[in-house]
Amino acid sequence: MDSPKMQQQIKELAKQKNALILAHNYQRDEIQDLADITGDSLALSIAAAETDKQIIVFCGVHFMAESAAILAPDKTVLLPNRAAGCPMADMVTPETLEEMRAAHPGVPVVAYVNTSAATKAHSDICCTSANAVKVVKSLPDNEVILVPDRNLGSYIDSQVDKKCYLWPGYCPVHDQLMVQQVLTCKQEHPQAVCLAHPECPPAILEHTNQILSTGGMLEFVRNSSQRQFIIATERGILCQLKKDNPDKEFFFPDYEFICRDMKLTSLEDLLTCLQTMEPQIKVPEEIRRSAFSSLQRMLEVPRD
Repeated sequence: MDSPKMQQQIKELAKQKNALILAHNYQRDEIQDLADITGDSLALSIAAAETDKQIIVFCGVHFMAESAAILAPDKTVLLPNRAAGCPMADMVTPETLEEMRAAHPGVPVVAYVNTSAATKAHSDICCTSANAVKVVKSLPDNEVILVPDRNLGSYIDSQVDKKCYLWPGYCPVHDQLMVQQVLTCKQEHPQAVCLAHPECPPAILEHTNQILSTGGMLEFVRNSSQRQFIIATERGILCQLKKDNPDKEFFFPDYEFICRDMKLTSLEDLLTCLQTMEPQIKVPEEIRRSAFSSLQRMLEVPRD
């Protein structure tokens, strides 16, 4: 079946089954083109919590679909490709997190949404890259444990007047970007504004103009009078950047900014998922209740 025909069939099935298709900004272009809502983790978490559709098809990775299942337990949550995971999320477990809690008794745990439902259940509040600083500032405590991304944690630490205990996890895609790759790109495009995701190492962030989530990058570029931008995050974001800003130019450092897990989901997966209503993502109720509390506390932090 050719792509246009498959896309049409997917749209018809989604409408017939009252399904909401969510796609992260790092998904393949053809998946983002089909989605009802594209966005970063925060935007998609909110969409999952607020939708009145009975079926949520989450084109992303496993922890994202789990978050949707946590926030909308009365809905059917589908993950088109079950193999789509997140190496960073796997770098922390409830057991290892409890060891860190024991080393810092009474200190609250702020869990990046890039964690499993079980880890969220052992945390006090969640955050995304879009609201991480605001979430940490909202806590009355003078100390916080931040898991699992050491780079996001380091960025938060630089923005708050609190003692931050960092977990040694990282995003393999962002963490290996080298300073020289960014500097070379800046030399080649001296008029470009450089935007970086906070999952990049601190040494990278020192050489960028703005540190933003993917959603933040999209908003910044839309509202900017600048015409050229260097983008230091996964290349999937280029799909929406071009749609929103056809008259602007975008450049990436000479680096393979590709998350293979995010690229696993295909049109075939999405079609089969809607046809079979599998794979469904479910979270055991005991874990879901505790994880829901952490996510709900995050959603209650006032937005801009």
